[in-house]
Amino acid sequence: MARRPRGRVGMSRLTRRAVLSGAMAAAAWAARPALGAATARVVTLGGDVTEIVYALGAGGLIVGRDSGSLHPAEAAALPDLGYFRNVGAEGVLSLAPTLVLATASAGPPETLRQIAAAGPTVIRMPDRFTGEALIEKVRIAADALKARDAGDALASRLSASIADAEAAISRMPREPRTLFLLSARDGAPMAAGRDTAADGIIALARGVNVFSAHYGYKPISLEAAAAAAPQAIVMMDHTLTAMGGVNAVANHPALSLTPAAREKRVIAREGQYMLGFGPRLPEAMKDLAAALRAGPA
Repeated sequence: MARRPRGRVGMSRLTRRAVLSGAMAAAAWAARPALGAATARVVTLGGDVTEIVYALGAGGLIVGRDSGSLHPAEAAALPDLGYFRNVGAEGVLSLAPTLVLATASAGPPETLRQIAAAGPTVIRMPDRFTGEALIEKVRIAADALKARDAGDALASRLSASIADAEAAISRMPREPRTLFLLSARDGAPMAAGRDTAADGIIALARGVNVFSAHYGYKPISLEAAAAAAPQAIVMMDHTLTAMGGVNAVANHPALSLTPAAREKRVIAREGQYMLGFGPRLPEAMKDLAAALRAGPA
């Protein structure tokens, strides 16, 4: 199976065009210039965005966040605006924000337009799942918060950490064939294909996504799972709990014939940590890479 090119932090011509495109998109969503950090009231929609704002040292400016923004721990004490894909304009505006920083898939889009029309600046982040995109998000957030020095420092640290993680992973043996399961509702596992956060983190961990020929998340059959022959099965920790644990996954009818199930090589991690593409990305890369190459569970 053809390998996908790896995302790198270096600024290629293509990356420069993507950064310019992201900046233009952010400007299009802004109702007015963001206020300075000293006076801003910030709403964050998306765990990656919330973590970035805290990493910039601006967590004290956040007045509300989505229900998935639980890291760092102090974020959990902030007003909860619900699922980031289905926020309500009234709830956001009741917090009198001056700036709304949202992950690309936050919404609904008409709600964000309604919020912007009421006055707050609304900026959405890029949705690519690479180290480059993380650095771009840091710079967009820092510019919006008038914290460019902090943004430069954080971007530099993360770039170095991502490069170190890539170097460490490149020395690891093998490129394990990997199946990422989103869920297994009604007995039909949903597998991650390309253009997903799961596909992105597998690539950064130098694994081979066995369903990269497919787009998004798709149900898979017993025959497809067996033919894909994954050496490791990866999922979010709450998915593993819902499926009944490692033994239940290994004995699942659609998975039991795979090498991963036979060896009980099942890897589960907290979703935002593994798939959030926030400041913890370098740690998640190394963690998953090591787990993919470890022995049976």
